[in-house]
Amino acid sequence: MSQHVQDPAVFERRLRPIYDNLEVGNNRKALQETEKLLKKHPNLLCIKALKGLALLRLGRYEESDGFLQAVANEKPADDATLQVLSFCYKELEQLDKIVELYNHAVKQQPANEELLAHLFISHVRLEDFKSQQSVALQLYKAHPKNAYYFWAVMSVVLQGTRGPECQNLTKRQIYLSLAQRMVDKMIQENKLESEQEVHLYLQILKLQNKSKEALEFLNSSICTKLYPGAPIYMKINLLKELKMWRDCNILLKELLNEEHDRWDFYQDYLTSCFELLKEQQEVDKKSDKSESEKNETALTILDECHEFLCQCICLHLIEEGEKKVRGPYLARLELYKRMCAHNLDAKHLLGDLSEMITEYFRLFGDKSCCTHDIALFLPTISMQERQELASKLLLESGISSTTLPQNKEQMQKHICALQISRICGSHLDLKLEHLLAFYTALKLHYEHGLSSFGKNLLTTDMGPSDSYALLAANVMYDISQQQQKSDRIFEALCLLQYVLRNSTSNFHVKLLSLKIYHMLGCHLGAQEMYDYLDIKQIQLDSMGYIHCNALALSGRFSMARSVFDATLKFFTNSYKERLDYLALTYRFCTFSKIEEFMNFKERLTNSLHYVATSVEAQLCDLVILYGNVQQNLTSYAVMSIDPAEDHTCWHKLSDNRDLDALTRWDPVHLVALETEREDSFQQEVEILRIRLLLLRLIASFVDLFLPSLSPKSRSKSGELASNQASNAAHTNNAGSNSTPCGNKDTELIEFLNKEWLELFNRLRNENLKPLPNRFLVNLLPTRLHLLLEMPYEKFFSDLAQLVMQFYVGASNLSLQCKLQCDNVVQLVNFCGNIIAASDESFEDGLWRRREWQSKIAASLEILSLYAFILTALYEKLQTSSKIKPKKKSNSETELVISEKERCQMLIELMRLLKREFQRCDKLINDWKTPALPRDLNSFMADMSLKPEVEATLIGDVASVFKESHELMVTELRNLIKDKIRMISK
Repeated sequence: MSQHVQDPAVFERRLRPIYDNLEVGNNRKALQETEKLLKKHPNLLCIKALKGLALLRLGRYEESDGFLQAVANEKPADDATLQVLSFCYKELEQLDKIVELYNHAVKQQPANEELLAHLFISHVRLEDFKSQQSVALQLYKAHPKNAYYFWAVMSVVLQGTRGPECQNLTKRQIYLSLAQRMVDKMIQENKLESEQEVHLYLQILKLQNKSKEALEFLNSSICTKLYPGAPIYMKINLLKELKMWRDCNILLKELLNEEHDRWDFYQDYLTSCFELLKEQQEVDKKSDKSESEKNETALTILDECHEFLCQCICLHLIEEGEKKVRGPYLARLELYKRMCAHNLDAKHLLGDLSEMITEYFRLFGDKSCCTHDIALFLPTISMQERQELASKLLLESGISSTTLPQNKEQMQKHICALQISRICGSHLDLKLEHLLAFYTALKLHYEHGLSSFGKNLLTTDMGPSDSYALLAANVMYDISQQQQKSDRIFEALCLLQYVLRNSTSNFHVKLLSLKIYHMLGCHLGAQEMYDYLDIKQIQLDSMGYIHCNALALSGRFSMARSVFDATLKFFTNSYKERLDYLALTYRFCTFSKIEEFMNFKERLTNSLHYVATSVEAQLCDLVILYGNVQQNLTSYAVMSIDPAEDHTCWHKLSDNRDLDALTRWDPVHLVALETEREDSFQQEVEILRIRLLLLRLIASFVDLFLPSLSPKSRSKSGELASNQASNAAHTNNAGSNSTPCGNKDTELIEFLNKEWLELFNRLRNENLKPLPNRFLVNLLPTRLHLLLEMPYEKFFSDLAQLVMQFYVGASNLSLQCKLQCDNVVQLVNFCGNIIAASDESFEDGLWRRREWQSKIAASLEILSLYAFILTALYEKLQTSSKIKPKKKSNSETELVISEKERCQMLIELMRLLKREFQRCDKLINDWKTPALPRDLNSFMADMSLKPEVEATLIGDVASVFKESHELMVTELRNLIKDKIRMISK
């Protein structure tokens, strides 16, 4: 088909308005422009492809598919048409079709460099490494450029490290050896041209554990010439792998003489010293030296190390006004720590650790990093020494109970001393009155620091005294935990909101406020803080857990859904971007970044937060369905839930949470961050198992009666007529009430139900403990124990039996219906008890607020899912009952209940559910606003803030709690009204 139209430049000018409109999102105008051009040039493929793209972006998928398929069938070879089709298939996530397109184009023009390059990149997107290699070699043969050759080399490497045979060590070695030989050939022919090619060769050697060859190549003239900027850490790591500790030691000493503040160099230097010590000790074991001589030899090596560190300190004593160097001081503390770990007499060589830390505090206490630095070495000393050190540092700060800081530096030293005092555990044994006095002092210090040193700050600056308030919030949480009351933590929240008014960019304050709002069940306040944090891009994965995990059963389903949408949008968009980044790394031959991008892609793809949010979003969608039956079933079909298969890679799930986002100063001997991470991750994975299995169970119920809605059925059927024929056949089968057929069709539900019961049984036997919440910065307890406490297991297991009996018309169906009715009544009674307990908590309505809200939300989730399933079953049975049933024998009539009778039973179930929903609606409508733990005036007296602030601050925070409750009640009642409308028959 001819595509030649006048002058190409003229035609390009005519297409320009279409491209411009598509670029700015004016898709309707773009469609109009394509239709105008198609009238003049009806056979031009590029215009048809552009029309398909415009229709796609307008959401007219079927029309778009027709145009795209018509263009693809023509097997175009011009770049413009191929690019437009590629855009379309990328948006449709049909990347395999892009490969087909360029395969056809390359067959027509086998030597076309641009087409071959696009074909290669299309294989990159699919991670088809073998095809990548083939196309890259074809490219190199047609256009002998180094870039194409090394595309092939990289493809071979990836086959060995990430291909389907990467777990086979023999195959892996074959691929890596081949890649090495390919580069060796280029080296022999003196064809290496760039540093990225050198880097790739070093990487290949490293993957084969050929450290010696890699070091030799790194020191070679070729590497020096082409890769003069090779990171020094390449050499350091190779020396470490080869255990060339003497050379490593000398190299690091040279580097440290040039860069005095490189903490990473100091750590490796100390490692080399202790490895040399170990080597010396092994030599001494074989010698005839006495024990004292052996110890003397060992100390000589560490003596030299200490001498070098002291030399670094002495040579670089900083003149006043110049930058202070922390590296050598930290290295000396690290040396002490490592000597203690090796049971060596560190005190004899270095002196008292407390004195060294005090010296470090004198020099660097005015820096915010000092607290973290000192905390690294506190586990080395005893509890008594820690307490003494804390007192000493407070004296060193120069601030007492009767004095105030005179400048910002002194204030920062005081803050640092207080933080270290808490880390040392000094606050643990304080009595209540002392803790309250300490809290008051911290507030006064905050106010003094704000008024004295917090003037004329930029909006992006944090207040210099904000840390006082953060520490005060931690202290008040400690008191709340002791008293099991919320008044102190509520007061701390008010203080944090006051700080936020003065320091709008302090994300530490926002994170703590978000945490406290969730802790007290105020989801409106939590959402405001989350919006205020303005979390974007990768932070949605690393920090989104703080908010998303607490929203799933919060009672605010619509708010949760909007947050889930924003999170999932990031993952969806970033997936496409990651593919583009990979393509660019090949385009620019930045091979060093390919592995990094692929690891990043895998971590995001297998992110627990991503998978869990996807499942919660689908469950949330099912809960908040509000249309008629057909609309709800259409919405369900769009979700494409496959109950038969679990596509989750459980062994690859990645924990991408940033647990260091919340700064903590809790006692170091009571903090086990890694244990807390592992326990919480394990529990979150188990929650995901429950929620995903629940989703699959629900899908299996619906698909049993309406198989045309299942993803597999829709992918196979293709046309509406064939769907209708399939439905009619299924209706006839159901009408015949054939028990063997019913047993076969219900196998999936039986399997899932068995798995459901086994999962709950295993979790109860494992007896997983709730996460500790001793300190404010600890992770919030997971929902696992709530899911185990609520009747999820029994309710949906009984429902599975009910659905299967409805399907086959079992004779004991009425008994199963009664059991399910009892489950519904008990659940609503449970809601009534929870609301009554909440209303009766006159003294403190916030301490258990989160728990109560979660239980109510979970109950309504169960009932809402039940309502959806009943409507789906009723839709099917109502249709079946209208078809004249076949004549049954007497035995069948006795054993099997007819569709009409089943339909009537379903109506009775829905009527009872409607009555219980109405009862639940009244209970929730009467749910009282949570009582604050104390009178507002009492809070104002305790806050002791500026008079102009006191009048509004606490009232504003209290109003957020009140509004949050009202919004939740309104949303839950609207949800119930929607469900009543759905099941009204």
